[in-house]
Amino acid sequence: MIVWLWLLWILLWGATSAVILVGGLLVAVGVVLSFPLPAVLPGAVPEPLRIGRLLIHVLTDLVKSGCTVAWQVVRHGRRVSCGIIEVPLRVDSDLLIAAVAEFTTMSPGSVVVEIDRRRKRLYVHALPVRDRRDIAHRRAEVQAMERRIALAVGHRRGVEDPGPNPARPDDARDDP
Repeated sequence: MIVWLWLLWILLWGATSAVILVGGLLVAVGVVLSFPLPAVLPGAVPEPLRIGRLLIHVLTDLVKSGCTVAWQVVRHGRRVSCGIIEVPLRVDSDLLIAAVAEFTTMSPGSVVVEIDRRRKRLYVHALPVRDRRDIAHRRAEVQAMERRIALAVGHRRGVEDPGPNPARPDDARDDP
């Protein structure tokens, strides 16, 4: 935060004299010490190696899912099979839930249509969805993305030991 404020100070002054550099650093330190921000994810320590793996996985997924969607459209046209899938989440942070929703929506062929914060559920419109196996596969993909994001930012609560898949709700409908 200090570095960003210091760079902003320098950009606002439009010069790099010694007085501006030292004065900007003092102002940045004073602002950060006077107005501390709460931690976004208390106890979380970002892990650069896991962040790199996450980015590589996202880029690979973008290419793979883009090809899948393109093939489905060429092959089936307007008759592409799709469905809305309920995905239970393990994380309980608004920031992490939003990140999972964003990364899921970035992938071609899937759009988060609703976030149920209270029940910790995402509702994902996905294609192609032809049978129960596709539904389970898409649900597992979103949960794997959730786990990667949480581990990349150093948030371990609820994702360290995934164990068995959480029980599916009784009202879940798998029929595409």
